[in-house]
Amino acid sequence: MKCSEFLHELTNYLDGMIDDRTRAELEDHLAWCHNCYVVCDTTKKTIEIYRDSKLYELPEDLRTRLRTAIVSKCQARKKAGPEHA
Repeated sequence: MKCSEFLHELTNYLDGMIDDRTRAELEDHLAWCHNCYVVCDTTKKTIEIYRDSKLYELPEDLRTRLRTAIVSKCQARKKAGPEHA
């Protein structure tokens, strides 16, 4: 299995939506391909963190400063034109 084939099946693998033969091929690939192992492990951990996360309410002053900074950055990009986006 090539890395591109592994990446194509990664979502299905993580969701448990693949047949046993494909799963075995993917796991064999993970056993020797460090790069795909890192991508798979990082993606899996990111999903776990996201699922377990709780909503954190930002303090009002931080929310206001963040909103102002985002609007300012967007306006600057708009003025600069599409070549600077």
